[in-house]
Amino acid sequence: METFVFPDKNRMNTAAALRAAELLKNAIEIKGSATFIAATGTSQFGFLEALTADHDIDWPKTTMFHLDEYIGLPETHPASFRKYLKERLINRVHPGTVHLIDGNKRDPEAECQRLNDLISVQEIEVAFVGIGENGHLAFNDPPADFDVEDPYIVVNLDEDCRKQQFGEGWFSSLREVPTQAISMSIRQIMKSKTIICTVPDQRKAQAVRACLLGNVTPLHPASILQEHENATVYLDAESASQL
Repeated sequence: METFVFPDKNRMNTAAALRAAELLKNAIEIKGSATFIAATGTSQFGFLEALTADHDIDWPKTTMFHLDEYIGLPETHPASFRKYLKERLINRVHPGTVHLIDGNKRDPEAECQRLNDLISVQEIEVAFVGIGENGHLAFNDPPADFDVEDPYIVVNLDEDCRKQQFGEGWFSSLREVPTQAISMSIRQIMKSKTIICTVPDQRKAQAVRACLLGNVTPLHPASILQEHENATVYLDAESASQL
């Protein structure tokens, strides 16, 4: 795992997006296609803005998988990650194939199985991820399951996670935040050939310190990135302030 610290989030996002674009272009040149995993949340705003501004990526030759989604939330809700990705990525660059998580299906386990069948035959070139205020990776809240092999799983969202979603302005009240989600598992994320993790803002500083400098433990889920052969963490001065 490598870590880079930038003076501000704009330079952090630009650097992360340049690396992401390079990986996608190289894979397309060598294999004719590239499969990637897209993350959401406020921490990904600038990164996705910079990445989708790169018009040299042959986006129709890419396949996108979705990192996580709330259960029971319609796509019309402001917090829907399907809505987020359509507005900030899909409708801007039009990846060739898109596999979104439908958390509003009646049977979330069946939706997991549908996605598991799709992703199990894919080689993931790069996963775009962040780190939550509670150290979560995707919606794998502490203590995360480091052993489950299923690519997509149903998870419970802890209080700190739900407070973060409310605090970021996605919901009008804490009570409105769903208590469950469909998330890509830790094992599946770690199968990605490369991981690009962008983490801005002071509110993430404590989690960054715990996950990057502490022991690898399910209590700090993103600490597992320390064990990936090709993970790069991009920080701004605020998120790196406790390192």
